[in-house]
Amino acid sequence: MIRYEVIIYWSDEDEAFIAEVPELPGCMADGRTYQEALANVEVVIQEWIDTAIGLCRPIPQPKGRLVFA
Repeated sequence: MIRYEVIIYWSDEDEAFIAEVPELPGCMADGRTYQEALANVEVVIQEWIDTAIGLCRPIPQPKGRLVFA
């Protein structure tokens, strides 16, 4: 189960929803719909973690909600 905060927003420039994971540098995905962006970023989170493990790099522990509105 993914426990990292995911921020999803619409990008006019990309004409897509963008999903970012602030705790994992460079971890982001896009999608034509909100749901597609979320599904795509879940795959990318796992790939990010797998790559970090393969490179013996530390994996940040999820902190939960980082941004407050």
